[in-house]
Amino acid sequence: MRHRLGHLLTPHSHDSGDKLDAALEASARGMRALWVSLAVLGVTALAQAVVVVASGSVALLGDTAHNAADALTAVPLGIAFLLGRRAANRRFTYGYGRAEDLAGIAIVLTITASAVFAAWTAVDRLLDPRPVQQLPAVAVAALVGCAGNEWVARYRIRVGRAIGSAALVADGLHARTDGFTSLAVLVGAAGSALGWQLADPLVGLAITAAIALVLRDAAREVFRRVLDAVDPALVDRAERALRTVPGVRGVGELRLRWIGHRLRAEVAIVVDGDATVRRAHAIAVDAEHALLHAVPRLTAALVHADPAPAPGEADPHRALAHHVTA
Repeated sequence: MRHRLGHLLTPHSHDSGDKLDAALEASARGMRALWVSLAVLGVTALAQAVVVVASGSVALLGDTAHNAADALTAVPLGIAFLLGRRAANRRFTYGYGRAEDLAGIAIVLTITASAVFAAWTAVDRLLDPRPVQQLPAVAVAALVGCAGNEWVARYRIRVGRAIGSAALVADGLHARTDGFTSLAVLVGAAGSALGWQLADPLVGLAITAAIALVLRDAAREVFRRVLDAVDPALVDRAERALRTVPGVRGVGELRLRWIGHRLRAEVAIVVDGDATVRRAHAIAVDAEHALLHAVPRLTAALVHADPAPAPGEADPHRALAHHVTA
């Protein structure tokens, strides 16, 4: 009764056209986040590059390169969001949402490249120390980099979590680390002002370590998504919702998978073995309906109804046993 009252009082629709509109809106929000981030980080990196040329700071050079790379990650994500808008067809029957996973891999590779570059420049400066010029300008550039990256990080993470995009969240975490590395540049500038020439390259190495940490987190998130990992809490939530549906006697195998920033489900439920086909189908529809309400960003569920076993009855799936692998 509570479920039915909620259904009546809450404006919603399960029409396929409305689902498509929601998906397009999610992609549109992702695109806005990308282009706004690209503009902010582009201006930040350009301002820092001017100071790099004037100062010769290797720490700021690494931070600038990292900010520029972070801005450029908008390109693969933008392509992925555009592809995700394309309708499914007979070749890509699930659509093009998995392009976001490929974009996530591209982002991980970009972070890796920026870490290698930051390490190389820092080691080179350790072997060949040179004084840093224009230290006040370096300090201001570091603060600009920190502010720009933190704003972009919060924006990307908020939008990425709202639309369920692991790639966009990973990109936001990347930007957040850039903000901390910008503050490290400030520390290096202070050390150089005190006459310690090795402060700048040592900070460059610290930036490399920070990039490596965010690389670990981003890679873990993206590769989990590539391997169809989901939060176990979502599975528990889906099972609880299914068990509240009238007519569902049990819940069998339940699978969830991400396709881009949307979820799909496959589940087997147990119904009364004497139920008619129409009744079993109605229960399956109610089960799908419950899942759509219970699981955030779920767009479709394939529900299979199994009859409850009767005493002495043979397993109805016995003919499939030799197709099942261990």
